[in-house]
Amino acid sequence: MKKLFVLLFISCAGYASACTNFIVGKNASADGSVFCTYGADSYGLYAHLRHYPAGTHAKGEVVKIYDYDTNVCHGEIPQAPVTYNVVGNINEYQVSIGETTFGGREEMVDTTGIIDYGSLMYITLQRSKSAREAISVMTSLVEKYGYCSEGETFTICDPNEAWIMDMMGAPGSKPGVVWVAIRIPDDAICAHANQSRITTFNQKDKENVLYSKNVIKYARQKGWFNGKDSEFSFNAAYAAPDFLGRRVCEARVWSFFRHFSNDMDRYLPYVEGKGEYTEAMPLWIIPNRKLTLQDVQECMRDHFEGTPFSLDSDMGQGIWEMPYRPTPLYFKVDGKKYFNERPTSTQQTGFTYVAQLRSFLPREVGGVLWFGNDDSNMIAYTPIYCCSTRVPECYDAPGADAVTFSDKSAFWVCNWVSNMVYPRYSMLFPSLREVRDSLERRYFSLQQAVERKAIRLLAESNDGSGVEFLTQYSVDKAQDMLECWRNLATYLIVKYNDMAVKPEKNGKFQRTPEGLGADVVRPGYSEKVARELIKQTGDRYAMPEEKK
Repeated sequence: MKKLFVLLFISCAGYASACTNFIVGKNASADGSVFCTYGADSYGLYAHLRHYPAGTHAKGEVVKIYDYDTNVCHGEIPQAPVTYNVVGNINEYQVSIGETTFGGREEMVDTTGIIDYGSLMYITLQRSKSAREAISVMTSLVEKYGYCSEGETFTICDPNEAWIMDMMGAPGSKPGVVWVAIRIPDDAICAHANQSRITTFNQKDKENVLYSKNVIKYARQKGWFNGKDSEFSFNAAYAAPDFLGRRVCEARVWSFFRHFSNDMDRYLPYVEGKGEYTEAMPLWIIPNRKLTLQDVQECMRDHFEGTPFSLDSDMGQGIWEMPYRPTPLYFKVDGKKYFNERPTSTQQTGFTYVAQLRSFLPREVGGVLWFGNDDSNMIAYTPIYCCSTRVPECYDAPGADAVTFSDKSAFWVCNWVSNMVYPRYSMLFPSLREVRDSLERRYFSLQQAVERKAIRLLAESNDGSGVEFLTQYSVDKAQDMLECWRNLATYLIVKYNDMAVKPEKNGKFQRTPEGLGADVVRPGYSEKVARELIKQTGDRYAMPEEKK
């Protein structure tokens, strides 16, 4: 997201530490769904689930544009005559839009524009019935009113098509922006993570490739490209990948791809970021198996496990083997710059979702936003149906914000739990994972029966009972999760108080015959940590041998 852009421009390209999107075509999924994901990551972001009800609007009504990151009002634009119901990043027609910021050339930010990337997404969701229409709406809006954000990659999907679009401002030109949108093949998977990924594109394929009329001309005028039109690469001209773009950003894409490919090691020199490389990663790959919803959710929880970038092999993990690193990403020692690995799952996630889009079901039922507030590894995704006419209180708790805690807020309760787990990860995380996975298994097991009932209600009546049923179900499951997480918070403090472990039997803490708490277990160091400690300290902590 733009807000956490560190404004570190290297080789004329800036890279944020934020946001990851995965995309799965309908023929690449196990059940025919289009999947798209979003991890909205920001330092200090308080995130809530937005809702924009459908409506009809009189001529002359306007929409004020408040910057998604700063809440500054940039201006206003005319309201559309008809707008559609939007909950989070999905609308009632199963259109879903996500983003990651790549920054690009600093001089391409148009400060005179009205529309920022966040406003662009949510206005477009209110005005589009398909991904193609969304692209048309987005590009028309910024071409008319100006685009004031940095370089952005958008995921734009519906139940039939998945698209990726790179966009940047182009001050001084008409129409004032440059962009390219490419349809991802139905049997492919794609991803982006704060690095522009569109290189050359087939300019003759009008069905699957769309682009602004000035996209090549603008680069020529600026002296950033002088080859043949057919050789033009969007990211080479506007946001070339440097070390940060490859290692901090593209490595997340590589890690997603490697779960579903046997051929990703060939791209290690590219994603390692150091030195030259012979081959950049492709925009998409054909997976070696079809992906399930659970596969995609698990990939959002990735920490580079089993790769050269794994976070389990140095002292940064601490004695409790934490696969996270403190922010900022970059630090100095004796004047030399260093970096931390940046996996998909990160502690600064404000919200995360996996959108499930299905063309073979009624649209009210087919679109599900599996949503969570906080780090994807630390939450249970709950189902929010795209037709929902209200959001669960826990995802928009009254009075809660970035500096106001509320135990009614999923953001704060989930962060309360995760911030207990992070420092003692290997000890506490198994308890969190057990609750997380049991909730998700329950939601998955209920899904077919719930949707059958909703389809029946939709078919039998036009009174809105089907929509209300799915809305209430979405609310109930989210509130159910919140209650489980509150209980988890109190369980963790009792179970693991003072770095000891209280024994349990049949789900209850054990007691002595006299009614006191049973003796605690004191696990101490793991063997791996104990050996490393002695390696570093030698005989400092060695016990003297007892004389016989």
